[in-house]
This record gives sequence, C-alpha cells and structure tokens, in this order.
Amino acid sequence: MTGIESRAHVGAVAIVEIHQLYGRQSHLIDEGHAAGWAATFTADGEFHSPSYPAPVVGTAALTEFADAFFTNASVAGEAHRHVITNIAVERTGDDELEVHAYLQIVATRIGGESRLVRFTTVTDRVVREGGQWLIARRAVRRDDQAPQS
Repeated sequence: MTGIESRAHVGAVAIVEIHQLYGRQSHLIDEGHAAGWAATFTADGEFHSPSYPAPVVGTAALTEFADAFFTNASVAGEAHRHVITNIAVERTGDDELEVHAYLQIVATRIGGESRLVRFTTVTDRVVREGGQWLIARRAVRRDDQAPQS
C-alpha cells in the first residue's frame, strides 16, 4: 500500500473544492490578480521553490511575488500559464490535507510560439479556515533536480 492509499479518505466535496482552488489560483496569478492569488494562502502562508532565492512568506510577500511574476512575463512580451495536473488529495487531519500535483509553466510569446518553462512537482499543506481551503505551505520541486531523500 502506498502513502496515498494508506491515508484517511477524502470526500468528493473536498476534492472538488481543492480542484477549484487550484484552478482559481492558476487563473489569478496568470491574469495579474496578485492580491487574489495571495489570498489563496493563509495569512502566514509559505511558498518554497528552488527557482527563487528564498521562501516567500506572508500575504504581503506573496502578493509582491505574484505581481512580479506577472510583470516580468508582461515585460518579456509573454503570457505565462500555470497548468496543474494529476492532483492527488490526502487527508492528514480533520481540517488539513496534503495535496500532490504536477505543475507546468508554459510561456507564449505574444504573436509567437509557446514553450515549456519548467515542469515541477508541488506538495502543499492545505488547511480549512473560515469555511474555505487555503494553502498553508507550498513546496515545489523542479523535475530537473534530484529528489530529496
């Protein structure tokens, strides 16, 4: 039995809510809605990625991060899209989930071709606060890097 199979059952409603969260989050950052994207995290939410020099923590820093992501793509004359697939949801507590997913970032030059910027694996700790699921901690692993042991 794998780790995914051995965890507690996650109901269909929670799975749909998580899929909606991830879809909404992708659209928000890709369309330049930085504050909305940051609001999909807890107030002290963390974003850890080896693509960036340091973790991004808290609403203000997450908003700045998302704004810079969109601005940098715009300045480069590109539209960037987050494509999240293979979402696997595991219950780790009454109001806590662990979510594993693949994340591709695709860049399209305005009037030009698309290219894959990177392919990553995302592991999130998601918690229920105020009746909604929010990301408390996101850890990204690039597929061009060796897995952590």
